[in-house]
Order: sequence, then structure tokens, then C-alpha cells
Amino acid sequence: MAHSAAVPVRPEAAMLADDVMLKADDLQTHFIMGSRAAKSVDGVSLTVRRGETLAVVGESGSGKSVTSLSIMRLLAHPGRIVGGRILYRLRDGTVVDLATTGQKLMRSIRGREIAMIFQEPMTSLNPLFTVGDQIMEMVRLHEPVSRNEARARALEMLELVEIPAAAKRLDQYPHEMSGGMRQRVMIALALACRPALLIADEPTTALDVTIQAQILDLMRRLQREIGMSILFVTHNLGVVAEIAHEVAVMYAGRVVEQASVTDLFARPKHPYTKGLLACIPDPKRDRATDGSRRMLDPIPGSVPSIMALPRGCSFAPRCPLVEPACEAEPPVLERAGVNHLTRCRRHELL
Repeated sequence: MAHSAAVPVRPEAAMLADDVMLKADDLQTHFIMGSRAAKSVDGVSLTVRRGETLAVVGESGSGKSVTSLSIMRLLAHPGRIVGGRILYRLRDGTVVDLATTGQKLMRSIRGREIAMIFQEPMTSLNPLFTVGDQIMEMVRLHEPVSRNEARARALEMLELVEIPAAAKRLDQYPHEMSGGMRQRVMIALALACRPALLIADEPTTALDVTIQAQILDLMRRLQREIGMSILFVTHNLGVVAEIAHEVAVMYAGRVVEQASVTDLFARPKHPYTKGLLACIPDPKRDRATDGSRRMLDPIPGSVPSIMALPRGCSFAPRCPLVEPACEAEPPVLERAGVNHLTRCRRHELL
């Protein structure tokens, strides 16, 4: 589909660096309920570079999934984008603002330009149609091909994601496959039109560790072969170490730390990130001097309700470094090193 209907954003906004595929700038997504607004995404800025993976990490309720749904414009009522921009570079080089562009263009972008893998394939795949028919429908929706050509593409995609006996699997229904197999089908479906950006929302959470490792290996290989960018949404920092180039840590609707994966793991500059890292099992660290296993140190408390956020830093009620100033005013993102940002006024103590 031609993109002549696309309305370019303002010239200054179109000045994306050549290596940037997507840039969210001060994104604000609220769920409006009467006179109250739940700020699920509160001024989030993210950059996804060409051919690289940005991981967005946080506990349930941090706003990471709502961020990905905002990018795809798939928010359920009463959620809506109330501020900020989501700049995206189309295949033809045009830069559009996904936050405000029309529904017709968004429908052409979904699947062809940007695809999404969801956490639970059984609720994402249609149980009434074979997996082959579902991939074929995606292809024919975006490309002028015959049914036979679409079926050949569907077979090619199942082979690409290393599904055994792919020709046989084409005519099977989702319930006839294992969880790991269905997740591979979801990846095949997402990649059927060779998207430039793949959004993966907790794609391995429901899988056992062995299958999870296979899916991560597959995504890394496909990224190298296709050259796509990935926005990887997860609560698991251990998974992040395996796949990401950059990491953005979210808490209560905001990015609280952002850095390269190497720098973030070696030098966390926010107490929340440090707490998340301490929850990753480490045989060396978690072994006591007498040889017994030590208990992991959980982060005390829980994520605050977005309907009742603290006045100052949202993490203050759970933070070991809290001081009065933290509870008085919300902190701003500031530099804590080269290309390392943190929303903590006491990061020098970490």
C-alpha cells in the first residue's frame, strides 16, 4: 500500500538520526474515568535504533505494556494518548507521528511496518482457523498476492522459525500445538510481511526455561537475518541480558533508568534497578559461606496505584536511600554517565 496519505510531522520532528526507527517523546497515556485520570504512561521517552533491541523492563503495573499498546494504537477504552509524540520512519523514509496519524494509515502500518507478539499465543491466535490460514490472511491483507503465493509465504515463515514438519503444521489448528510451537507460529505471523520493527510483549513468560532460551535464540537469529529492530517488553532482567542492546527500566508509568545493557548491569544507578538485579538468581552470589543457599532479597512493598501516586519520587516508599527531598518533589531524569540516565537524586551513592 502506498503511503501518500501519510502526513509528515513538523520538519524539526522529522530530523530523526539515520539509525533511529522509532522515537517516543514525552508520551502520556491516561485511562480517563469520569473526572479522574490514571496516568499509566507519564512522560515516557524511548528510542529504538535500526537493527537493535531496546528492552523495556518493570514489574506488573509499571506501564510497559501500555507503552507498547500506545505505539500500536491498540489501547482499550477508556485509555487514550493525551500527550507526546511517537515518531516512526516508514519504509519510504517519511516520518509520521503514530500518536496522531489516521486509523487508515495505522491499519496499513500494523503488520507491514510494525508487528507485535503477545504474551499468550492461545488468546492471540484464532482457534477457528488453521495457522496457515492466519498467516496467509496477514500476507494478503498487506500485499497483492494470490492465495497460492500467500500459502507459499506461510510455509516459508514456518520453516524460518524452525517448526518441524512445517508443511503439515500449516493445516493444523492452534490447539493441536504445544505452547512453544504456538509461540513460534506467533513469531512467524508477526514476521510474515518482514516488518522493520517488532514489538515483543512478554513473549517467553508462559514458556519453560528450555523453550524460552530457544525462542530468544530464534529472535536474535532472525534479527541478524532480517535486520529488524525489536522493542522487547519484559519483567525479567535475566532475559534482557540475553537479547538487549539498550534497557529502559520503568516504574509507576515513568522511565527511571536507561542505559546500555552492559552499563546497566555493571553500574545500576537507580535503587529500583539495583533491587531488580538482586532478584536475579546467581549461584555464586547466592551461596552462603557454609555452602547453603541464601535467600534472594526481594524489593519490599509493591508498585503504588497509578490512581494514588506519592507526591515526590514514586519509589520513595520502597527505597533504602530515601531522604526528605525525595518525598517532597518528583526527581527528573539526569545523566549518571555517558548515555546513562537515571531518575534518582542520590544515584552517586550507588
